[in-house]
Amino acid sequence: MNNQKQQKPTLSGQRFKTRKRDEKERFDPTQFQDCIIQGLTETGTDLEAVAKFLDASGAKLDYHDMMRTDVCVFAAQEDLETMQAFAQVFNKLIRRYKYLEKGFEDEVKKLLLFLKGFSESERNKLAMLTGVLLANGTLNASILNSLYNENLVKEGVSAAFAVKLFKSWINEKDINAVAASLRKVSMDNRLMELFPANKQSVEHFTKYFTEAGLKELSEYVRNQQTIGARKELQKELQEQMSRGDPFKDIILYVKEEMKKNNIPEPVVIGIIWSSVMSTVEWNKKEELVAEQAIKHLKQYSPLLAAFTTQGQSELTLLLKIQEYCYDNIHFMKAFQKIVVLFYKAEVLSEEPILKWYKDAHVAKGKSVFLEQMKKFVEWLKNAEEESESEAEEGD
Repeated sequence: MNNQKQQKPTLSGQRFKTRKRDEKERFDPTQFQDCIIQGLTETGTDLEAVAKFLDASGAKLDYHDMMRTDVCVFAAQEDLETMQAFAQVFNKLIRRYKYLEKGFEDEVKKLLLFLKGFSESERNKLAMLTGVLLANGTLNASILNSLYNENLVKEGVSAAFAVKLFKSWINEKDINAVAASLRKVSMDNRLMELFPANKQSVEHFTKYFTEAGLKELSEYVRNQQTIGARKELQKELQEQMSRGDPFKDIILYVKEEMKKNNIPEPVVIGIIWSSVMSTVEWNKKEELVAEQAIKHLKQYSPLLAAFTTQGQSELTLLLKIQEYCYDNIHFMKAFQKIVVLFYKAEVLSEEPILKWYKDAHVAKGKSVFLEQMKKFVEWLKNAEEESESEAEEGD
């Protein structure tokens, strides 16, 4: 018996290693096609009705000289119901043959990169199918990265494809489910990249997708943009306050941002309040924090007053104060003192305070804060009645 080790094969005199690859690591297109036909049979699907479908990832595709099997999506009828039927087969097969999942997703990404090689009708069918597969979880939303290809974006292919894709996706789920999927892969703030740089604006995106019948997607992107603008505003405000910038400069900056991003004043006053309260380290002793708060807020009263020109803004500020004092237990006894300070500084006026007291307050700390405000509200009512009497006597 020859006990010597068998020599490994060599190439041009150089030894190289061989390894048997795990069958589950391979993605065999022919095998996947066979799986599709098996799945169609086992699920009771009419083979004649779906014989035209393409195994999008199982076909032996050379993206420059494409070879198609008899199972062809692109030759199928262009409607959502047809795509739903085929998506169901894909879903059942991949759930059964789990090792095909990664290979299928990779092939779909490649298909999306070569959208220019398809006709408009073929792209529509692929978009609808992709949308359904995204909705049922067969595909991950990260595949949409392929749509950000520079050439596809430049020629408008990405945006047109996205219209059909999102229509079928939202039809299967809803905009909230779509948004959740996009957030998971950090793509919720990238949708405007479907357009060239000179067209990446909320206005253009909204107009394009609203006219295409996707108003809910337009509103979602507008809201995302607004949320981003608000976060940026608060961040910049905190930096300006930390630097000690003059209030006139801060006010000018905030008003410009309001106009540019269409942020209403009641929202802005909430941002300013949060920024003001985050610029100081508060004393942990309840008996000292009220005095510290009054001193701090008195300093920022002119800034707050510049953005309480509407009754709704004043009411919003009152609610923010109530919530803050409730959430920060050391401020529980400071609520009334803060409100009185703002009244004297003309940040708040009688009517919003009375409305808050009567029915516009929230549940947080309601009994405590209403009790604190009782005497001051009575004084406001008496002062208001006296003013009315004086006005009548003057008439």
